[in-house]
Amino acid sequence: MDVANANLGFLSSPSAPIPTYKAQGFDKMIADTKPDEVKPMTINKVRCKAIINTVNKTGKKVRVTFNYQYAPHKTRLIKGGEEVIGQVNSVHFEWALNTSHGADYFRRWHRDTRNAGGPLVHKSTHHFDLINFWLLSHPVSVMAQGGLMFYGREKAEKRCITEFYCRAPGSEVAKKDPFALHLEEHEQLLRKMYVEAEHEDSYYQDQSVFGDGISNKDTMGVLVKYASGAFSTYSLTAYAPWEGFRAIFNGTKWRLELVVVEQSYVNSAGEQGAEGALQKCTVTLRPLFKKLREFEVEGGLGGHGGGDPVLLNDLFGGNVGEDQFGRAADHVDGAKGILTGICANKSLRTEGVVQVKDVLDLKY
Repeated sequence: MDVANANLGFLSSPSAPIPTYKAQGFDKMIADTKPDEVKPMTINKVRCKAIINTVNKTGKKVRVTFNYQYAPHKTRLIKGGEEVIGQVNSVHFEWALNTSHGADYFRRWHRDTRNAGGPLVHKSTHHFDLINFWLLSHPVSVMAQGGLMFYGREKAEKRCITEFYCRAPGSEVAKKDPFALHLEEHEQLLRKMYVEAEHEDSYYQDQSVFGDGISNKDTMGVLVKYASGAFSTYSLTAYAPWEGFRAIFNGTKWRLELVVVEQSYVNSAGEQGAEGALQKCTVTLRPLFKKLREFEVEGGLGGHGGGDPVLLNDLFGGNVGEDQFGRAADHVDGAKGILTGICANKSLRTEGVVQVKDVLDLKY
């Protein structure tokens, strides 16, 4: 058994009981357990600045776990590849969340943007980090458009939907709704984890995606300018008929096109390793004045296209040597990832271009 799998086995089947803490006991958990690695980031500039100030004051380290970087088919895409495709001048990145996974962002606590920063922070941070990673650069300006165009009661009524419910249990309407999440069908994972704990935190995971009180956007487009001179166009759709992404890189020597189909996943409703599992990855290289080349790339084993085991090994595997790809993200990398989403949210409110340094100047 290799180190990655050994660590996964340890984490899933510990030899000693693991102490548990409720949310209000977070500080006690840190004091009791004295963790070697802290892996947070946050959802707004005030908290982000507080993390950066704390790192500077204490000299301690923060690790941000961007597991997408560790997936083999994402790691090697552009890293070190400038000699192949030349200087990258533009990126088009389209991410599709399907009607199973995408709906999760409108059933649960993060349907309210105030709780998690909306999909542009809660989800897209991983995507923006990938672009930073691929380009070896950081964002300098952001402009965004978007709206709640599919989910929510108002949009449903415009599509002539007339029957509504709040939560799935006991609802005849929910039985006819393909978006409904029926917790009772998942005995071990969902019912015990959520239903039987609702009295603790009032966390309802099975709300209607066509209910009231949804402030998230489900359709978004973002234009980002980078310090390298490149720019990216990014889009996120949370109700697509398929799950995956398309990434196109226009370089001075080649055009690289990546199409990735991923396995759909509902939070805690299936095997954890199924989350983001790679189903198909096709790479097309289109050189200037030469014949195109097309080939398929295999992913690794484990969640997020094989990224999770590699990340866990990096965190807990001991001395694993220097990472040639430089994937270990710190608080600055985390800030670069969330700042794109934070600035995009500001742009949505102001309908203008947002300069990243005006929101939080990291002084690169």
